[in-house]
Amino acid sequence: ESDKVVAIIGPTRTDTGMAAKPTVEQMKVPTFMCVGGDPVITVPPFRWTFKSPQRTSVAVKKTYDYMKKKGVQKIAIITSADGFGRDGKNWLDKLAPEYALKIIAGESFQATDSDMTTQLVKIKAANPEAIICWTIGKAGSIVAKNVKQLAIPSPLYQCHGLPDPIYIKLAGGASEGNIMPSTKLMVANQLPDSDPQKKVILEFMRLYQDVYKYDAQFPITTHSGYAWDAIHIMANAMKKAGTDNEKLREAIEATQGYVGVSGIYNLTAEDHNGLGTDSMVMVQISGGQWKKLD
Repeated sequence: ESDKVVAIIGPTRTDTGMAAKPTVEQMKVPTFMCVGGDPVITVPPFRWTFKSPQRTSVAVKKTYDYMKKKGVQKIAIITSADGFGRDGKNWLDKLAPEYALKIIAGESFQATDSDMTTQLVKIKAANPEAIICWTIGKAGSIVAKNVKQLAIPSPLYQCHGLPDPIYIKLAGGASEGNIMPSTKLMVANQLPDSDPQKKVILEFMRLYQDVYKYDAQFPITTHSGYAWDAIHIMANAMKKAGTDNEKLREAIEATQGYVGVSGIYNLTAEDHNGLGTDSMVMVQISGGQWKKLD
Protein backbone atom coordinates (compact mmCIF):
# COMPACT_ATOMS: atom_id res chain seq x y z
CA GLU A 1 0.00 0.00 0.00
CA SER A 2 1.11 3.56 -0.65
CA ASP A 3 -0.20 6.95 0.40
CA LYS A 4 1.45 8.60 -2.57
CA VAL A 5 -0.94 10.55 -4.76
CA VAL A 6 -0.24 10.08 -8.45
CA ALA A 7 -2.75 12.17 -10.37
CA ILE A 8 -5.94 14.14 -10.04
CA ILE A 9 -8.23 15.01 -12.92
CA GLY A 10 -11.08 17.42 -12.40
CA PRO A 11 -12.24 20.97 -11.76
CA THR A 12 -10.02 21.48 -8.73
CA ARG A 13 -9.15 25.12 -7.96
CA THR A 14 -5.56 25.98 -7.10
CA ASP A 15 -5.80 29.76 -6.85
CA THR A 16 -5.32 31.50 -3.52
CA GLY A 17 -8.15 31.10 -1.07
CA MET A 18 -9.91 28.32 -2.98
CA ALA A 19 -7.43 25.45 -2.87
CA ALA A 20 -7.54 22.50 -0.51
CA LYS A 21 -4.83 22.44 2.16
CA PRO A 22 -2.19 21.53 1.18
CA THR A 23 -2.40 22.54 -2.47
CA VAL A 24 -1.63 20.18 -5.33
CA GLU A 25 1.40 22.32 -6.10
CA GLN A 26 2.70 21.81 -2.58
CA MET A 27 1.95 18.10 -2.81
CA LYS A 28 3.60 17.96 -6.26
CA VAL A 29 0.70 16.10 -7.82
CA PRO A 30 0.17 16.20 -11.63
CA THR A 31 -3.29 17.75 -11.93
CA PHE A 32 -5.52 18.37 -14.94
CA MET A 33 -8.11 21.15 -14.86
CA CYS A 34 -11.25 20.77 -16.96
CA VAL A 35 -12.38 24.35 -16.33
CA GLY A 36 -12.19 27.57 -18.32
CA GLY A 37 -10.10 30.65 -17.68
CA ASP A 38 -6.36 31.24 -17.85
CA PRO A 39 -5.55 31.84 -14.15
CA VAL A 40 -5.68 28.13 -13.24
CA ILE A 41 -2.38 27.61 -15.07
CA THR A 42 -0.86 31.11 -15.08
CA VAL A 43 -1.46 32.90 -11.74
CA PRO A 44 1.06 32.03 -10.48
CA PRO A 45 2.59 29.80 -13.16
CA PHE A 46 2.06 26.25 -11.94
CA ARG A 47 4.51 23.40 -12.55
CA TRP A 48 2.08 20.62 -11.64
CA THR A 49 -1.17 21.96 -13.05
CA PHE A 50 -2.41 21.43 -16.60
CA LYS A 51 -5.62 22.42 -18.39
CA SER A 52 -7.55 20.74 -21.23
CA PRO A 53 -10.02 23.52 -22.26
CA GLN A 54 -8.73 26.32 -24.48
CA ARG A 55 -7.23 29.34 -22.78
CA THR A 56 -9.38 32.47 -22.60
CA SER A 57 -6.73 34.26 -24.63
CA VAL A 58 -7.05 31.68 -27.42
CA ALA A 59 -10.83 32.06 -27.57
CA VAL A 60 -10.52 35.86 -27.66
CA LYS A 61 -7.95 35.67 -30.46
CA LYS A 62 -10.23 33.37 -32.47
CA THR A 63 -13.15 35.77 -32.05
CA TYR A 64 -11.11 38.86 -32.85
CA ASP A 65 -9.56 37.23 -35.91
CA TYR A 66 -13.04 36.50 -37.28
CA MET A 67 -14.18 40.06 -36.56
CA LYS A 68 -11.15 41.49 -38.31
CA LYS A 69 -11.89 39.40 -41.39
CA LYS A 70 -15.44 40.76 -41.37
CA GLY A 71 -14.18 44.35 -41.18
CA VAL A 72 -15.45 45.06 -37.67
CA GLN A 73 -13.69 47.99 -35.99
CA LYS A 74 -15.86 49.25 -33.12
CA ILE A 75 -17.13 46.84 -30.48
CA ALA A 76 -18.80 46.81 -27.09
CA ILE A 77 -18.17 44.25 -24.37
CA ILE A 78 -20.38 43.11 -21.52
CA THR A 79 -18.81 40.74 -19.01
CA SER A 80 -19.76 39.01 -15.78
CA ALA A 81 -18.10 40.30 -12.62
CA ASP A 82 -16.95 36.83 -11.52
CA GLY A 83 -13.50 35.36 -12.10
CA PHE A 84 -14.39 33.93 -15.51
CA GLY A 85 -15.80 37.25 -16.73
CA ARG A 86 -12.89 39.27 -15.36
CA ASP A 87 -10.45 36.98 -17.12
CA GLY A 88 -12.39 37.49 -20.35
CA LYS A 89 -12.42 41.26 -19.94
CA ASN A 90 -8.69 41.28 -19.28
CA TRP A 91 -7.92 39.55 -22.58
CA LEU A 92 -10.58 41.41 -24.56
CA ASP A 93 -9.02 44.71 -23.44
CA LYS A 94 -5.44 43.56 -23.87
CA LEU A 95 -5.75 42.03 -27.34
CA ALA A 96 -8.12 44.52 -29.03
CA PRO A 97 -5.34 46.84 -30.30
CA GLU A 98 -3.57 43.91 -32.01
CA TYR A 99 -6.65 43.43 -34.18
CA ALA A 100 -7.31 47.13 -34.80
CA LEU A 101 -10.45 46.91 -32.68
CA LYS A 102 -11.68 49.76 -30.52
CA ILE A 103 -13.82 49.01 -27.48
CA ILE A 104 -16.25 51.92 -27.40
CA ALA A 105 -18.38 50.65 -24.50
CA GLY A 106 -17.78 48.28 -21.63
CA GLU A 107 -20.32 47.06 -19.08
CA SER A 108 -20.43 44.36 -16.41
CA PHE A 109 -23.05 42.43 -14.46
CA GLN A 110 -23.28 39.91 -11.67
CA ALA A 111 -23.56 36.34 -12.91
CA THR A 112 -26.72 35.95 -10.81
CA ASP A 113 -28.47 39.05 -12.26
CA SER A 114 -31.85 38.44 -13.88
CA ASP A 115 -31.77 41.45 -16.22
CA MET A 116 -29.01 43.36 -18.01
CA THR A 117 -31.20 45.95 -19.73
CA THR A 118 -29.58 48.94 -18.03
CA GLN A 119 -26.12 47.99 -19.27
CA LEU A 120 -27.36 47.15 -22.76
CA VAL A 121 -29.22 50.46 -23.12
CA LYS A 122 -25.84 52.19 -22.68
CA ILE A 123 -24.24 49.84 -25.17
CA LYS A 124 -27.00 50.46 -27.71
CA ALA A 125 -26.43 54.21 -27.41
CA ALA A 126 -22.76 53.72 -28.28
CA ASN A 127 -23.79 52.06 -31.57
CA PRO A 128 -21.11 49.35 -31.77
CA GLU A 129 -20.66 47.18 -34.83
CA ALA A 130 -20.71 44.09 -32.62
CA ILE A 131 -21.23 43.12 -28.97
CA ILE A 132 -19.18 40.52 -27.13
CA CYS A 133 -20.62 38.92 -24.00
CA TRP A 134 -18.25 36.98 -21.74
CA THR A 135 -20.01 34.75 -19.24
CA ILE A 136 -21.19 31.18 -18.75
CA GLY A 137 -24.46 29.65 -17.65
CA LYS A 138 -27.90 31.24 -17.64
CA ALA A 139 -26.58 34.81 -17.71
CA GLY A 140 -25.58 34.51 -21.36
CA SER A 141 -29.14 33.66 -22.39
CA ILE A 142 -30.47 36.64 -20.42
CA VAL A 143 -28.11 38.97 -22.27
CA ALA A 144 -29.29 37.50 -25.58
CA LYS A 145 -32.95 38.04 -24.66
CA ASN A 146 -32.29 41.61 -23.53
CA VAL A 147 -30.45 42.38 -26.78
CA LYS A 148 -33.46 41.18 -28.74
CA GLN A 149 -35.96 43.00 -26.51
CA LEU A 150 -34.07 46.25 -27.02
CA ALA A 151 -33.91 45.62 -30.78
CA ILE A 152 -30.15 46.18 -30.80
CA PRO A 153 -29.02 45.66 -34.39
CA SER A 154 -25.42 44.78 -33.50
CA PRO A 155 -24.65 41.05 -33.79
CA LEU A 156 -24.10 39.31 -30.46
CA TYR A 157 -20.98 37.23 -29.91
CA GLN A 158 -20.82 34.88 -26.93
CA CYS A 159 -17.75 33.19 -25.44
CA HIS A 160 -16.44 29.65 -25.89
CA GLY A 161 -18.27 28.45 -22.78
CA LEU A 162 -21.73 28.68 -24.34
CA PRO A 163 -21.87 26.33 -27.35
CA ASP A 164 -24.45 24.17 -25.60
CA PRO A 165 -28.00 23.00 -26.43
CA ILE A 166 -29.11 24.38 -23.05
CA TYR A 167 -28.09 27.87 -24.17
CA ILE A 168 -30.37 27.61 -27.20
CA LYS A 169 -33.18 26.27 -25.01
CA LEU A 170 -32.86 29.09 -22.45
CA ALA A 171 -32.40 31.92 -24.96
CA GLY A 172 -35.00 30.61 -27.39
CA GLY A 173 -35.40 32.73 -30.49
CA ALA A 174 -32.99 35.29 -29.06
CA SER A 175 -30.15 32.85 -29.72
CA GLU A 176 -30.75 32.92 -33.46
CA GLY A 177 -27.79 34.42 -35.26
CA ASN A 178 -25.54 34.46 -32.19
CA ILE A 179 -21.88 33.80 -33.00
CA MET A 180 -19.21 32.25 -30.76
CA PRO A 181 -15.91 30.36 -30.79
CA SER A 182 -16.27 26.63 -30.17
CA THR A 183 -14.44 23.35 -30.20
CA LYS A 184 -14.98 21.38 -33.40
CA LEU A 185 -17.14 18.92 -31.47
CA MET A 186 -20.27 21.02 -32.04
CA VAL A 187 -19.96 20.87 -35.84
CA ALA A 188 -18.14 17.56 -36.34
CA ASN A 189 -20.19 16.49 -39.36
CA GLN A 190 -19.42 19.81 -41.07
CA LEU A 191 -15.65 19.32 -40.87
CA PRO A 192 -13.74 18.34 -44.02
CA ASP A 193 -12.56 14.72 -44.11
CA SER A 194 -9.00 16.05 -44.22
CA ASP A 195 -9.29 17.41 -40.68
CA PRO A 196 -7.31 15.00 -38.45
CA GLN A 197 -9.71 15.59 -35.58
CA LYS A 198 -12.85 14.56 -37.46
CA LYS A 199 -12.41 10.79 -37.11
CA VAL A 200 -11.52 11.15 -33.41
CA ILE A 201 -14.51 13.38 -32.68
CA LEU A 202 -16.99 11.16 -34.54
CA GLU A 203 -15.79 8.11 -32.62
CA PHE A 204 -16.15 10.01 -29.34
CA MET A 205 -19.70 10.99 -30.34
CA ARG A 206 -20.54 7.37 -31.21
CA LEU A 207 -19.41 6.18 -27.80
CA TYR A 208 -21.06 9.09 -25.98
CA GLN A 209 -24.41 8.88 -27.76
CA ASP A 210 -24.85 5.32 -29.00
CA VAL A 211 -22.82 3.12 -26.68
CA TYR A 212 -23.03 4.79 -23.27
CA LYS A 213 -26.10 6.90 -24.11
CA TYR A 214 -24.95 9.85 -22.00
CA ASP A 215 -26.59 12.21 -24.47
CA ALA A 216 -30.05 11.31 -23.18
CA GLN A 217 -29.30 13.05 -19.88
CA PHE A 218 -26.34 15.25 -20.80
CA PRO A 219 -26.53 16.50 -24.41
CA ILE A 220 -23.14 17.02 -25.99
CA THR A 221 -21.67 20.47 -25.46
CA THR A 222 -18.29 22.03 -26.18
CA HIS A 223 -17.31 20.92 -22.66
CA SER A 224 -18.00 17.23 -23.23
CA GLY A 225 -14.59 16.33 -24.60
CA TYR A 226 -12.37 18.13 -22.11
CA ALA A 227 -12.26 15.36 -19.49
CA TRP A 228 -11.81 12.75 -22.24
CA ASP A 229 -8.74 14.57 -23.55
CA ALA A 230 -7.31 15.10 -20.06
CA ILE A 231 -7.67 11.42 -19.17
CA HIS A 232 -6.09 10.24 -22.43
CA ILE A 233 -3.15 12.64 -22.16
CA MET A 234 -2.60 11.48 -18.60
CA ALA A 235 -2.90 7.79 -19.56
CA ASN A 236 -0.48 8.19 -22.48
CA ALA A 237 2.02 9.85 -20.15
CA MET A 238 1.66 7.01 -17.63
CA LYS A 239 2.41 4.45 -20.35
CA LYS A 240 5.67 6.25 -21.06
CA ALA A 241 6.75 7.31 -17.58
CA GLY A 242 4.88 5.20 -15.06
CA THR A 243 3.38 6.75 -11.94
CA ASP A 244 6.34 8.49 -10.36
CA ASN A 245 5.03 12.02 -9.86
CA GLU A 246 7.98 13.95 -11.29
CA LYS A 247 8.47 11.63 -14.27
CA LEU A 248 4.73 11.69 -14.97
CA ARG A 249 4.65 15.49 -14.81
CA GLU A 250 7.53 15.67 -17.26
CA ALA A 251 5.84 13.22 -19.63
CA ILE A 252 2.59 15.18 -19.63
CA GLU A 253 4.51 18.39 -20.26
CA ALA A 254 6.25 16.73 -23.22
CA THR A 255 2.96 15.78 -24.93
CA GLN A 256 3.16 16.66 -28.61
CA GLY A 257 0.67 16.03 -31.41
CA TYR A 258 -2.03 14.37 -29.32
CA VAL A 259 -5.14 14.48 -31.54
CA GLY A 260 -8.04 14.92 -29.15
CA VAL A 261 -11.71 15.81 -29.19
CA SER A 262 -10.97 19.42 -28.27
CA GLY A 263 -7.89 20.02 -30.38
CA ILE A 264 -4.40 18.83 -31.22
CA TYR A 265 -2.40 19.27 -28.02
CA ASN A 266 1.23 20.40 -28.02
CA LEU A 267 2.27 21.08 -24.44
CA THR A 268 5.50 22.73 -23.33
CA ALA A 269 7.06 23.91 -20.08
CA GLU A 270 5.76 27.39 -20.90
CA ASP A 271 2.28 26.26 -22.02
CA HIS A 272 0.43 23.70 -19.92
CA ASN A 273 -2.58 23.83 -22.24
CA GLY A 274 -1.07 23.34 -25.66
CA LEU A 275 -3.99 24.46 -27.82
CA GLY A 276 -3.99 27.26 -30.39
CA THR A 277 -6.69 29.04 -32.36
CA ASP A 278 -6.67 26.22 -34.93
CA SER A 279 -8.35 24.03 -32.30
CA MET A 280 -11.47 26.21 -32.53
CA VAL A 281 -14.03 27.17 -35.13
CA MET A 282 -16.48 30.04 -35.20
CA VAL A 283 -20.07 28.85 -35.09
CA GLN A 284 -23.44 30.52 -35.49
CA ILE A 285 -26.86 29.43 -34.31
CA SER A 286 -29.09 29.02 -37.34
CA GLY A 287 -32.53 27.45 -37.13
CA GLY A 288 -31.72 26.23 -33.65
CA GLN A 289 -28.66 24.33 -34.93
CA TRP A 290 -24.91 24.91 -34.91
CA LYS A 291 -23.49 26.13 -38.20
CA LYS A 292 -19.76 26.26 -38.88
CA LEU A 293 -18.69 29.64 -40.28
CA ASP A 294 -15.91 30.11 -42.82
